[in-house]
Amino acid sequence: MSLMKSQTARRWLIPAAAAVAVIGGGAAVGALAAGADPVLPQRSAAELLVDLQNAKVDGLSGTVVQTADLGLPGIAKLAADVGGETGSLGSLISGENTLRVWHSEPDKSRVALVGTLGQTDVIRNGTDVWIWQSAGNTAQHWTVPAGQADEAPAPMASGLPSTPQEAADQALAAVDPTTEVVVGRSAKVAGRDAYELILRPRDTTSLVGEVRLAIDAEHKIPLRAEIIAKKDNVSAFKVAFTQVDFGRPDAAQFAFNPPPGGTVTEGNSKALSAEEHDAEPTPEEQAEIDKLAEAAKPKTIGEGWTTVFTADLAAAERAVPADAVKPENAPEGAPDELPAAQLEALSAQFPEVSGAWGKGRLLSGNLFSVLFTDDGKVYGGLVAPEKLYEVAAND
Repeated sequence: MSLMKSQTARRWLIPAAAAVAVIGGGAAVGALAAGADPVLPQRSAAELLVDLQNAKVDGLSGTVVQTADLGLPGIAKLAADVGGETGSLGSLISGENTLRVWHSEPDKSRVALVGTLGQTDVIRNGTDVWIWQSAGNTAQHWTVPAGQADEAPAPMASGLPSTPQEAADQALAAVDPTTEVVVGRSAKVAGRDAYELILRPRDTTSLVGEVRLAIDAEHKIPLRAEIIAKKDNVSAFKVAFTQVDFGRPDAAQFAFNPPPGGTVTEGNSKALSAEEHDAEPTPEEQAEIDKLAEAAKPKTIGEGWTTVFTADLAAAERAVPADAVKPENAPEGAPDELPAAQLEALSAQFPEVSGAWGKGRLLSGNLFSVLFTDDGKVYGGLVAPEKLYEVAAND
């Protein structure tokens, strides 16, 4: 079973391309039951990895608690600035959140983020994907073309896992020779017996101390995922079931009808063709656009837990001018919408830094660092700022 878009994301031998997405912080969720650890049949680390890779359930439902404290002053205000009211998708980057989840094979899933000021639901029902926000009674709808199921929008756009499965998928993608994998203590999670698998970066320059995964002893899926930051050995992120049922949910849980009086926006979009523009680029102009587009592609530097992700935002903006490609009826705040102007406004709130690489702004927490340079580049990873400065100077 996977709540991710594609089962291939769960392969534990995949290079660490998703490592930087496993960022965050938080206090303990309290999903562990008090009392003695359960006595379970012995399983090796290799066997538990295979269990996670092959786990599959027809359905489940439950309650998940996720906490995030990125170790950054004023991050709660920043979350609010990008739409992070309690019960909205932006709130996932700060504080404690309660989510209700439902999953039914092969193509039905629902995540409801419940808050004091409202609720946000992300619903996948076959080829239909909905995002509904009770605040404002607004809904966005995507239709996934047949044969492109893995290209459905992933609207939980905080970059933080919203379920233990998502956290495990991202952590297991980093399992390679740079990772030590050991078996921890058995535990009770959401009232169920669980094994614990511990992943530890071998590279001491990573800010990650270890990742702990609690694996259901019967169904082999993750019930809890926790990231321990090396600094102060604190729990930096935790997402865990507090209640789970492995029965297949009723189909009605995935049927969405917009409430009366609500606003519905269709999210399907297409690029304008060259004929729809005032002028078609000349061969020289097209060659320059292609060059900029190539430079704008995100890339990775290094490997394993100290991989640095980088992108040239300035090149991306020049390669795709605002009036050159415009989504048709694209909803505001769509998952793939992250204007350079918005990034610039956000990074302006961070401290100024400089070095041999130039000048810029730094976002740094107890688990990750992101460097925004004045010339439009961004570098990020589960590493200290000094590692980003080194990469930027040699890039």
